[in-house]
Parts: sequence; structure tokens; C-alpha cells
Amino acid sequence: MRGVQASDFDFQLPPELIAQRPLPERAASRLLVVDPAVGPGVGSGSGLVDASIRDFQAWVQPGDLLVFNDTRVIPARLHGRKPSGGAVEMLLERPLAGVQALLHMRASKPLRPGQPVLTAGGEVIVEGREDDLFRVRLPAPAVEFFVAHGEVPLPPYIERTPDADDLERYQSVLARVPGAVAAPTASLHFDEALLATLEKKGVRRTTLTLHVGAGTFQPLRSERIEDHVMHAEWAEVPTAACEAINAARAAGRRVIAIGTTVVRALESAAQASNDSPTSDGALAPWSGETRIFITPGFHWRAVDALLTNFHLPRSTLLMLVSAFAGRETVLSAYAHAVAQRYRFFSYGDAMFITGRKGA
Repeated sequence: MRGVQASDFDFQLPPELIAQRPLPERAASRLLVVDPAVGPGVGSGSGLVDASIRDFQAWVQPGDLLVFNDTRVIPARLHGRKPSGGAVEMLLERPLAGVQALLHMRASKPLRPGQPVLTAGGEVIVEGREDDLFRVRLPAPAVEFFVAHGEVPLPPYIERTPDADDLERYQSVLARVPGAVAAPTASLHFDEALLATLEKKGVRRTTLTLHVGAGTFQPLRSERIEDHVMHAEWAEVPTAACEAINAARAAGRRVIAIGTTVVRALESAAQASNDSPTSDGALAPWSGETRIFITPGFHWRAVDALLTNFHLPRSTLLMLVSAFAGRETVLSAYAHAVAQRYRFFSYGDAMFITGRKGA
């Protein structure tokens, strides 16, 4: 029997729809509202509504809980040279204890253990490999070192050099905890005015932390999705977030994830809570690494609705969204977004999925 394959999540995207720069205002993006209960279709009854981010407050109710990722993007790209003069490009994947870190490293010739790389902040020493990553020793703790000497690591599909605007706009207004190498992009649409409007309406919010790694941009390397190994990301769902989520559930209100990173953190925490021998069904505080891979057929525990940007073809994030709303519904929504010239990916527009399929 044929299983779910990467090609099941492919779609045609004109390159000109890939947003290369943010709009002048955060809340100026378009919003495609998707109702999975209606399912795919054309015209009225399609379950699709064209709106704007400023309209988002019309699609949520008092007591609904918005969950944001408060990770802060650090300037995680760094350029250096071998003593021989060869260029080396480095991208922080994950800080480790002390002055160690895991990096993506690219050079014209293979890098060997013991190899020094010269940078403006001192020598980076290659200590070894861990799969596709290099374990290195830095002159200072990773976050401190890259904040002092790195540059903003825009996604690979943004084909330009980062500029001063990216320092602010590739960062959520709620960003607080340094450690991400890529932004939780759904939250980029919210400015202080929109957050104030939502708060005035009685919509609540809380935060968790998931440090987005560069692995989020890695394509699937096999057609069979069960052969894919997810990258690890560090996350924390704190006590305050758990209390807010459990209170919303008790009141019969929705828990709305602002972005797929929030989904990954919440569902990881929910799995850990559910596996506890003392579990009473409530979400408990959790922190650690997650490699959760959410595909169609996933058993949802924590998330009731989802705001998310438009994702790459054949990507794990598109699979996650399809698991939430149904593959046909999602691909129909993507076809509509292409036809209506929505802007795609990190600096692009958003879609709001009002509830889970079958919920």
C-alpha cells in the first residue's frame, strides 16, 4: 500500500510571489481565512475568505487564547577564513554548554577536526562532526559571540543581502529570549496597535519559547516522509503558559497557535504531559529538545486553531498544516493564494485556520 509521500505536498509557486522584503507596516499583510469544516471547493462554500491581518480581530472571540513564540533572532551568520585564506561561511544551529556550539559550515574544501577558522572575534576551532553539523569551540559563549560579530541570517529564498530594516522587521515585537536563527514568522504580522485591539476585545495571550534552527529550511531528502529525520530544536513551555492554556480549556475557549513553532512546542509538551503517570489531562510545564514531526494522521492534543504563513512546497511545515486542516483543504487554499497573488514565505502573507479538521 502506498504511504504518504513528499510529492503529495507539492504545488506550483511562481517565483515572483516569494516576498523579498517586508511590507512598510507589519499589519498590512493579507490574510486568507480557512474553515476546514467546509473543505475544498470553488467560490461560495469553499471555506475560504480573503481578508487582511487587521481583520484578524473579527475572527477571534473574547476569552480565546493566542500563544506566541517569544524567541529572539540573533545575528547567526558569520564569515571567516582558514589560515590559508579560503573563505568559510558559518551559521549557528544551536548553542551548547560553555563556548561550544553546533554550526552549519561551508568551505571550498572539507574542514577537519582541529582546523582553526579566523574571524573578527577570534578563532573558531572545529572539534568534529555531528551528522551535517560541525561541533566547534568559540572564543566566547555562542549567543554572546554571534550577537557581537554576526549578521542577520535571512532565509535562503530571500535573494538579497540583509540591511538595517531586517534588524527590526525580521523580529517579532514580542521577541524576548535570544537564541533563534530564523524568525517565527507568523508573529511578524502583529504590531502594538493590533495587539492592543485584541487585548481590548478580551482576547488573551501568552508566550512560550522555541529557538528556531536553520534546519527548518532543509528540504526532505527522501520521497517517503517516514524516512525523514527531523532536526532538533530547543523549546520551553513555562508554567504561566500552561496555566493560561488550562484555564482557556476549562472555559471552553480556543487555544490559537501563532505559528507552526508554537504548534511544535505545545504538542511536544502535550505529549510529555500525556505520557506522565500522574497526568490528569492538563498541560504541564516542559522544556527540552523536540524532533516532533507532525504529518497527516497526527493525534492533536493542544492546539485548536492556527495562524501561519505560507510554506515551501514539499516541506515539513506544509505537512504540519495539512495534518491540522486536511491536505486537500490546504492545497486548495494554496492554489487560491497563488491565483490571488498572495505573498509567500517569511515576509509574506498569512492564513488563519479557524479550527482543526474534524474537531
